[in-house]
Amino acid sequence: MRVLFIVSVFMSACLPMYAQVSSVDKLDANNLNWQNRDPEKDKTAGTSVDKAYSTLLADKKPKKTIIVAVIDGGVDIDHEDLKEKIWVNEDEIPGNNIDDDKNGYVDDVHGWNFIGNAQGQNINEENVEYTRLVKDKNSPFYSEAKQLFDAEFEKRTQEKASIEKFQLVYNRAKAIIKGATNADVRSLEDINKIQTKDPDALRAIAFLKDRYENGFTEEILQQIITQNNLWLQKRLNVNFNARAIVGDDPTNLNDRNYGNPDVKGPRANHGTSVAGVIAAVRNNNIGINGIASDVKLMILRSTPDGDERDKDVALAIKYAVDNGAHIINMSFGKQLSPQKAFVDEMVKYADEKNVLLVHAAGNEGSDVDLKERYPSDRYLDGSEPKNWIGVGACGSKLNDEVATVFSNYGKIHVDLFAPGEHIISTDTTNTYSENDGTSLAAPVVSGVAALILSYYPDLTPSELISILMQSSYKIDKKVMIPGRTEGERKKVKFSELSASGGIVNAYEALLLAQNGKPAQGATR
Repeated sequence: MRVLFIVSVFMSACLPMYAQVSSVDKLDANNLNWQNRDPEKDKTAGTSVDKAYSTLLADKKPKKTIIVAVIDGGVDIDHEDLKEKIWVNEDEIPGNNIDDDKNGYVDDVHGWNFIGNAQGQNINEENVEYTRLVKDKNSPFYSEAKQLFDAEFEKRTQEKASIEKFQLVYNRAKAIIKGATNADVRSLEDINKIQTKDPDALRAIAFLKDRYENGFTEEILQQIITQNNLWLQKRLNVNFNARAIVGDDPTNLNDRNYGNPDVKGPRANHGTSVAGVIAAVRNNNIGINGIASDVKLMILRSTPDGDERDKDVALAIKYAVDNGAHIINMSFGKQLSPQKAFVDEMVKYADEKNVLLVHAAGNEGSDVDLKERYPSDRYLDGSEPKNWIGVGACGSKLNDEVATVFSNYGKIHVDLFAPGEHIISTDTTNTYSENDGTSLAAPVVSGVAALILSYYPDLTPSELISILMQSSYKIDKKVMIPGRTEGERKKVKFSELSASGGIVNAYEALLLAQNGKPAQGATR
């Protein structure tokens, strides 16, 4: 029973995993576009996007098309709900194998893939950063990396053993039922059809019924097995070198002759969901409603299934700035950053060029004021950028669980919260899925920022951040502090979880922008 308990806890700790579906009608209708609803009217922690369109923007036309760069794992640019919103580099001739605009990237029509090579090979899976760092005992990061590596390796190894023991018990229970009744069981429905008086079969039925009633499926078990294998075989495997196909030096920022124009890549589900939240075509009756209507998405692939490289992130930011992006969405992060100076340099470059950076706070349920997560809004010299906004995730219910259990938080380094739980969005090959994470909350803020900027294009990033923070929807009560372990959780004022103490609100932000520039001193 101890083994079964361990696996049960392990499964409950995993974020929900959702299958792709061809139509949003097959997903929970209550969650469709909930992030666009209004807190007062709909009694939900939405962003009042629909209210803004139906009232403040009803008789207005946007003044500027906003380019939002999505730095991620790739985006399905042919998706039915996104394809008309994809940025096109008009100075590049597609497929002629020539750098027509002389920007250093051949055939970069919709952006660039920084984790591939000129032959079209792309990285899919990678080490996590601390696995890469433990390969070099002379690295200044070695000691911290070794601690992280050893802890994760032990955890995943124990998980593997627990999963295997659970499989033995699970399969044994099925075999007992099969032997007594000749029934193959895979679900609660199968269990409920069985009639038997065999005592062993009854015990096996009771065991399986309890698992099925608590949401267990063989599909979820297989997903857990796949994830565990991914950790042990790729992310924590010191002998796995995915970067070899790229052929560059990841520690040399000036070594830039790598990558390819394949902005979808082999793993585009995450980035496609991010893109849909920002800009899926509104009111076309085929999917979801994105937040910003007058926007183009520049796609930059830097994030594999594993940890991104600092160099790729830095060069993706530079590409976005150099090619006209106004906002950059960054829904990724990691625990160590050996080439942080590269990223700092390009964050400063974006700041100089008035480009807003929106970053997901992370999903560890921890205080990022105490433990830095990268990329971060703290330069190596201790100063901070003026163009950076960090985003935590809230759920839809305006109760004491409004801050999601998984979201990172911080009174100083998380600026505000945004919807990031049970978000239905676009997925690859014209499908849709429902997901959780600050990775979804960040594009909500990017979308709201793009919406505001399209009507008020003269706003600087610091002014825009100030508007978003001042106008955020305040929750004046105590809520459960995020954290994955129940014993660690307690109640705090919602205002203690971020600098603004609120949830991004498009209507109020547009109202503030309409009435003039925000008061000074209200930013980060």
